[in-house]
Amino acid sequence: MFSDRKSIKEVEEGLKLSPKFDKNGLIPVVTTDYKSGKLLMHAYMNDEALKLTILKKEAHYYSRSRKCLWRKGATSGFVQKVKHILIDDDQDCIWLQVSVTGDASCHVGYHSCFYREIKVIKGKTKLSFTEKEKTFDPEDVYGDSPNPTIL
Repeated sequence: MFSDRKSIKEVEEGLKLSPKFDKNGLIPVVTTDYKSGKLLMHAYMNDEALKLTILKKEAHYYSRSRKCLWRKGATSGFVQKVKHILIDDDQDCIWLQVSVTGDASCHVGYHSCFYREIKVIKGKTKLSFTEKEKTFDPEDVYGDSPNPTIL
């Protein structure tokens, strides 16, 4: 499915998919809502996740914290149906445009994983919420499943 990276010209302007995975075998992915354009999340894929995403038209990622492949929505039901898969100029970053079943993408319960803005108030850095309400209650959806956030 993936071609070897043989020339800059082919990588940058050719028609062959030649993704550049990092030394850990991962490629970064940004995921946006297909209709609104809102940034939903940033994650990583290994080659298996990218292949599955292309073939099944549902977002698959590689969890660095859990060290495993995962299909978005497998537990929560908030499946990301892929509308478009784009790759950047040097093929080292993926952009997914998706529609989300259930209208949530963040395990914390918000629509987007980017639900806070960094602000400087009186010389101090603070976080300000950009989403006021959660789309769902994580405890209802995930129960006692381990939280993927690692301290």
